[in-house]
Amino acid sequence: MSSETKTSAAAATHAADSHEVIRVRGARVNNLKDISVEIPKRRLTVFTGVSGSGKSSLVFGTIAAESQRMINETYSAFVQGFMPTLARPEVDTLEGLTTAILVDQERLGANPRSTVGTVTDANAMLRIVYSRLAQPHIGSPQAYSFNVPSVSGAGAVTMEKGGKKIKERRSFSITGGMCPECEGRGKVNGFNLAALFDDTKSLAEGALTVPGYSMDGWYGRIFAGSGFFDMDKKLGKFTKQELDDLLYREPTKIKVEGINLTYEGVIPKLQKSHLAKDLEAMQPHIRAFVERAVTFTACPACGGTRLAEHARTSKIEGKSIADACALQISDLASWVRGLNEPSVAPMLDALGDTLDSFVDIGLGYLSLERPSGTLSGGEAQRTKMIRHLGSSLTDVTYVFDEPTIGLHPHDIDKMNELLLALRDKGNTVLVVEHKPETIAIADHVVDLGPKAGSAGGQLMYEGTVAGLRASDTITGRHLDDRATLKERVRTSTEALEVRGANTNNLKNVDVDIPLGVLTVLTGVAGSGKSSLIRGSVSGTEGVITVDQGAIKGSRRSNPATYTGLLEPIRKAFAKANGVNPALFSANSEGACPTCNGAGVIYTDLGMMAGVSSTCEECEGKRFDSMVLEYHLGGKDISEVLAMSASQAQEFFAQGEAKLPAAHKIITRLVEVGLGYLSLGQPLTTLSGGERQRLKLATHMGEKGGIYVLDEPTTGLHLADVRQLLGLLDRLVESGKSVIVIEHHQAVMAHADWIIDLGPGAGHDGGSIVFEGTPADLVADRSTLTGKHLAAYIGA
Repeated sequence: MSSETKTSAAAATHAADSHEVIRVRGARVNNLKDISVEIPKRRLTVFTGVSGSGKSSLVFGTIAAESQRMINETYSAFVQGFMPTLARPEVDTLEGLTTAILVDQERLGANPRSTVGTVTDANAMLRIVYSRLAQPHIGSPQAYSFNVPSVSGAGAVTMEKGGKKIKERRSFSITGGMCPECEGRGKVNGFNLAALFDDTKSLAEGALTVPGYSMDGWYGRIFAGSGFFDMDKKLGKFTKQELDDLLYREPTKIKVEGINLTYEGVIPKLQKSHLAKDLEAMQPHIRAFVERAVTFTACPACGGTRLAEHARTSKIEGKSIADACALQISDLASWVRGLNEPSVAPMLDALGDTLDSFVDIGLGYLSLERPSGTLSGGEAQRTKMIRHLGSSLTDVTYVFDEPTIGLHPHDIDKMNELLLALRDKGNTVLVVEHKPETIAIADHVVDLGPKAGSAGGQLMYEGTVAGLRASDTITGRHLDDRATLKERVRTSTEALEVRGANTNNLKNVDVDIPLGVLTVLTGVAGSGKSSLIRGSVSGTEGVITVDQGAIKGSRRSNPATYTGLLEPIRKAFAKANGVNPALFSANSEGACPTCNGAGVIYTDLGMMAGVSSTCEECEGKRFDSMVLEYHLGGKDISEVLAMSASQAQEFFAQGEAKLPAAHKIITRLVEVGLGYLSLGQPLTTLSGGERQRLKLATHMGEKGGIYVLDEPTTGLHLADVRQLLGLLDRLVESGKSVIVIEHHQAVMAHADWIIDLGPGAGHDGGSIVFEGTPADLVADRSTLTGKHLAAYIGA
């Protein structure tokens, strides 16, 4: 080749074209073991591996976290002061990053005022359309908003003009759409006073039965110092005024022990604390209390629409904004497209595109008035995708966390098309996924393992799907696993009768759910599975429901505290050493005085990312050195919390440390596949699949004959599904009834009885389309589930 040709070839390869990959060198976030990987840009890369192998640590904790941190650094120090501070991930080098957009599984805000319409901006556009076209005209878009109250006022204002102070009378008026009766919540609540207190006791004796209202702490001091009532008087003997002060008194300034405080009645305080959140997002014991003590009924003034009368009577073609929001989104999209008004044409087009995106993504069965806190993890993730589908941005990195969660096999094809469409626009798409249908469409695969937790965090394979299939990794070996139908199914003699179920889209469903067997509820997303369980099964006596709700817990919470395991361990340590059990809690007396039991010292650097360093005093063990001198079975409390569940199971089974109460809880952790987790690992570091199995292990200790599991395969690797099926079988064989809402074909094939809902989603669903054994469903093939299950098992 002549020198002239070489020069022209070099000129043809522009320097900017050399940055075709995202390079990660020496990543050590969480359990990652110094791994290095190259990810091609403008391609679809799927990250695989067993749950807890380090996929999220690499994708979310390293690549996406550094991208977001570097974008934040482009803002001024003043602006950064208002933004969340992000520490640099533990990694040697990261090159070739682009702007990252995260679409994760975190549930949407559980504020009761938050709806599908408000979180996607569809409501905002609809309000503008109504403010321009609706008759009678009532005002600006906020006149149609259930979050804006109508207020008016007048008064004198003082201004300076020409060196003189002049008083002028001013008045103002804001027309909002909020219903004044329910304040835009759509529901009014009444309190069952018998659930708030026991009138045969005095306050000093603990008459209040509200969670957290202990008379030993500040509440007791405030009540005693208020002087409004006698702490030793039985509540049944309170005067009308005393009871009113206890329950309803508005905030009043008081002085207790020389400290200025505010006293407030129990009910106003509960309304601000407990009832400001959506019921679905509350901790289990708080939720149980609220369900017992509070009755929610549709607001009689607005009929549950949340809107004031003027907003309900202003209409377009006979429909008020409340009627529009109550429509199924697929129907609303058609109605909006039918509005031919040139004056608002751009807004109608934008609104129509947003609503069409809901339909494209498989959420056309929702309505805009649906509270966002009631969406499942999969629905929430797809709702967040809406705003990105029509985006004109290219060369962006989209990061998805198991986008197929909550999707029927029929809907997974649609999701795959959307992921490919985002890639084809010139974007880098990174997906953490377990489903073989999505792994199959990848341009590039990164497999982590070999196992979970401390046994994972290594790069097992990177390359094509064909190469993964041929590799000897756990994912490669299980990629083509297909379940087979059981030769013999269990039969049931009893049934849970459901009659006239009409929650949400259910059409007066009558069904007998067999007991003593493994029953699987299937159907496309939005067909009515969760509505049937929530409305007619959960909440009845003896039913234990394990849903997809997020685990509540800070970085001080860990599997030992969440499952209640720490309690018997602390008591055993205290008994063996003759000291107080509180010493063996890093959140109480036993905490290291330097780091207050956190194990790290956190230094706040203002607008820059804070620095956390391991506490030198306790070396990250979290306990005071004096506490670590006490032993049980030759180990101190920090060594016990550092054990994996499998090691702890052995440790507490025999010898000096034999502790049946702890062993029982640890055995449940091992049974659900969490044997690798250390007892003291912070809950904030657990993956989605690990959190759900931790909840399952906790609920397995409860007394009840019927277990309801909502998609227990969420976050589970193909290899782990087999272990889950074994656990479900053991539950049934121990005399329990197990009802599973599930889309995974392996679980369907393993069922004793299948109830299939459909045929479609929303108002096209809500009916039972099949009841019978998996073999009958495959032979019948009349439903979407039947066709996909038949294809899956190769029938």
